[in-house]
Amino acid sequence: MLAQLSIRDIVLIERLDLNFERGLSVLTGETGAGKSILLDSLSLALGARGDGSLVRQGAERGQVTAVFDVGQDHPARQLLRQNGLDDDGDLILRRIQSADGRTRVFVNDQPTSVATMRDIGRLLVEIHGQHDDRALIDTDGHRLLLDAFGGLTGEAEALAGLYRRWRDAVRALDIHRAKVDAAAREADYLRAAFAELDQLSPLDGEEDELAGRRADMMKSERIASDIKEAEDVLSGQGSPVPLLSSLVRRLERKSQEAPGLLEETVLALDAALAALGEAQMAIEAAMRKADYDPAELERTEERLFALRAAARKHNVPVSELPALAQRMMDDLADLDAGEEKLQHLEAAVGETRAHFDAAARSLSDKRGHTAKALAAAVMAELPALKLERAEFLIEVDSDPEKPTADGIDRVEFQVRTNPGTRAGPIMKVASGGELSRFLLALKVALADRGSAPTLVFDEIDTGVGGAVADAIGQRLRRLAGQVQVLSVTHAPQVAARASTHLLIAKGPNDSNAIATRVTEIDADGRQEEIARMLAGATVTTEARAAAARLLSENA
Repeated sequence: MLAQLSIRDIVLIERLDLNFERGLSVLTGETGAGKSILLDSLSLALGARGDGSLVRQGAERGQVTAVFDVGQDHPARQLLRQNGLDDDGDLILRRIQSADGRTRVFVNDQPTSVATMRDIGRLLVEIHGQHDDRALIDTDGHRLLLDAFGGLTGEAEALAGLYRRWRDAVRALDIHRAKVDAAAREADYLRAAFAELDQLSPLDGEEDELAGRRADMMKSERIASDIKEAEDVLSGQGSPVPLLSSLVRRLERKSQEAPGLLEETVLALDAALAALGEAQMAIEAAMRKADYDPAELERTEERLFALRAAARKHNVPVSELPALAQRMMDDLADLDAGEEKLQHLEAAVGETRAHFDAAARSLSDKRGHTAKALAAAVMAELPALKLERAEFLIEVDSDPEKPTADGIDRVEFQVRTNPGTRAGPIMKVASGGELSRFLLALKVALADRGSAPTLVFDEIDTGVGGAVADAIGQRLRRLAGQVQVLSVTHAPQVAARASTHLLIAKGPNDSNAIATRVTEIDADGRQEEIARMLAGATVTTEARAAAARLLSENA
């Protein structure tokens, strides 16, 4: 629930740090004191549309921070985790609004989008104003409230899962049927094309391997003649090696006859023979490496060119030929086994639809019973709210031929404000004041079901007084036993039932500029404020006595 609201540099507010307690908190003050600014600030922290005009004149930016104390299993924390946001400790929503219209949002000090902040905010706070009875506008919301009252939310979620499985089965059937129909139209071409590719049997990575092997063999072909020529020079009939060997032997014999004359020449010739021997071995090794089979080169080129021709024919890269062959084989398998698979898929559609229909009928029956119970619970609240002549009805219109993920029911709240008149949609039949009271009766009937942990009512008591205002105060206090309730009110009967009373006032600040202030007032302050609400501009002794009596009756 809302634990603290901090506001800085928003319109007439320089800085406010408001702490809200559990139970019923009321905010009172003169008209124009700034109550709407507080609600606009809270709405901003909950993801409402930002506007540069909200920033206090002279300031570059304004900031609103709302701190919530909610349990680890609350849906808002689950949404944090789904969006990769930190969910330890308090849940902190912070909004920075610049005067130039730009806005930045943070959840637990992590930047995120306004849409994410809005989704989180909806799970934390509901704001209901004089002209903003959102819980009663959307008929989808009516169904959600009905399911929450009857404890049917889990069953509705399970039904949505059955609906998705049924629709997935329908899509699978439609896709397969389209594939079979297309394959049947192209069966002859498909069989011939697959037979060709199957005979070719392309392999993954084969093109690169063949191209590399062909390049190597072509290089060998180009240098083979030069290597052969070098081999002929060194080892063929014209080789200098035999002549040099014979010359070395003769010179060795002659050197003995003339010592000191031929030794260096013999050594040099020996070295030359050794070098020629190493060159011969190197040439032989090169010949072995460069050796290739011309027939293999021809086979490699034929295979490579066949693969590339097939790729051009089917307008795909060579690397995709194996996948294309697999797809063709799958399509032929679908064609060959199409009817059998269609029967299985049709059976799956029938089975999942039957499960959905059975669950939808069961949920629809429960919604019908729950609608009567919720309508009776709301009706029980209406007399005290001076709506004793009104009738609250819940129309559950079931159409099995128009199923959705929500079931087969369209739920709508209707009212009959006077006996004998025709019932109609609540938003069209009820007046503004009646709408607020219907909403309050509905919220009391729902208690902690189907509501955010914090409810804010903006002058829900407008246009009523006396016993009706007192009845509204009773119900707000009862509702506050289940969820946190904040109420902006002009009714002393409502203010007297609060557990926390905040006074909103406007006046000059230290800089002699007009600013809004909010303070929690004590028992004496509460008596004086309620007396003002009773008496108006001049607070009389009688008004103070009436205020004291109201407070004592609601202590």
